[in-house]
Amino acid sequence: MFKKNLLLLIGVIVLALLPILFLQDAEFGGADGEAEEAITEIAANYEPWFTAIWEPPSGEIESLLFVLQGVIGALIIGYFIGYMRGKHTKDHAKN
Repeated sequence: MFKKNLLLLIGVIVLALLPILFLQDAEFGGADGEAEEAITEIAANYEPWFTAIWEPPSGEIESLLFVLQGVIGALIIGYFIGYMRGKHTKDHAKN
């Protein structure tokens, strides 16, 4: 079990580092910027349906909020998986 987890961890690290090593001059932009650019090419006079209620004061704060959202989602998913695994283990211990 430990070897399997170690191999998975090494695989994740390799997958994270490969783009950084091989694409050193690349810009890793988000999908929002790409979508805005595509919409402007298709329809230059497009009017957005709504505007943001609050605009973060800097890109760093925007990134922090994005990461925080991901962490909260991962915690909820991890809790649910752990709860179900514990429930499954408890049910099998009774039998």
